[in-house]
This record gives sequence, C-alpha cells and structure tokens, in this order.
Amino acid sequence: MKTLFSNYRRAEQNLALEQELLSGSEEAVLFYINDSTVVVGRNQTIEAEVDVDYCHRYGIEVVRRLSGGGAVYHDCGNLNYAIICNAPEHPLDRDYTEPIVWALRQLGIDAVTGSRGEITVDGIKISGSASMVSRGRVLFHGTLLFDANLERLNASLMGNQTLRGKGVKSVRSQVRNLKPLLTNIPNITLFAHHLRHAVELFYNQQD
Repeated sequence: MKTLFSNYRRAEQNLALEQELLSGSEEAVLFYINDSTVVVGRNQTIEAEVDVDYCHRYGIEVVRRLSGGGAVYHDCGNLNYAIICNAPEHPLDRDYTEPIVWALRQLGIDAVTGSRGEITVDGIKISGSASMVSRGRVLFHGTLLFDANLERLNASLMGNQTLRGKGVKSVRSQVRNLKPLLTNIPNITLFAHHLRHAVELFYNQQD
C-alpha cells in the first residue's frame, strides 16, 4: 500500500484525485488538506445541511462528493485521508479506520472507531468518514480535526432542516481538535508527516 500527499488545496481537485485513484488499479492512502470548504454527501440537500449565506460571507466553498454520508467542514487545520483499495468479498464490513486509529495511537492518541466509522477520543469525535464501492474498488475517506476553526465548522453546517425533503440528514456530534493533545506536534504539516509515516509502518507490518 503506497501513501501519497496531495499539494492541491481546492476540494474539487482533491475529490477528482480520489476519483482518478479509484478508477485505477493501485491501492493507496491519499492525504490532503483543503482550503475552507463544506463537502456534502451525494444524497444530501445542500440548503438543509449548509448555511449557504454564511459560507458565501466567509469564502467557504461548498462542493458535493460521490460518496454518501453527511456534510463535513474542511479547512487548513483539518487533515483528510482517503483509502483506495480493491474490494474484499464483504467490502462494507471491513474496518477501514484501522490504519488511521493505529497510527494515531502511535502518536499517543487513545483513538477508537465508532459504529458509523467515526473516530473518537474520550467519546468526542475527531473524524467523520464516508465510503463507496465502484467496479470492485473501495473508496473510504475521512477527516481528522487537528486545529480546525470549530466556530466556523459549527456555523457553516447549520442548514435549514425544513428543506431536507428526502435528502440524507447529517448526524450532528460534539467534536474536538487533536492539537491540544499533541504538544510536541505544533502544526498540521508536521502532523501529516508523522501520521503518514505511522500509516506506512502499519501497512509494512501487514506484509
């Protein structure tokens, strides 16, 4: 399993890169950091999940991804990951967060996986996830809150629920950043470096 780090900062570019990797044959873990963006799930109603006026006011882009799940907020304090691999016999029964949780534990974070594929620390969410299966391939992607602007995260995801209709509703959860727990890792660039190295070690041990 190879690991990659994207230098793109626009969500549309990194979502396209995920799709390109998914359509190929290699297995990989992609890490990337987006500028301020709300990414909504394939089957969601944007206005029901996102305060579009707030996003426009603060220059927060709104984009839609191919996978399902709920809306998430990205900014330069959030590290995103995407695991792209060949689908096993029962692809959605597999715990795709395992390498990320293992890597976080190597950094001293007591992370656990929840029932919806979220990652928590002391019961508080630090990572949401979504997945899709296409032509025998799996895309599992998630967020890792390192030093995100939680005020803008909460405000941007306050849509008008009366407009939801048949769209999938996001599951709201209390969230926290990892930076206060990682006193020896002062910035997200260094966090991404350490996490990528730990994920590589995880997969090397599987060989």
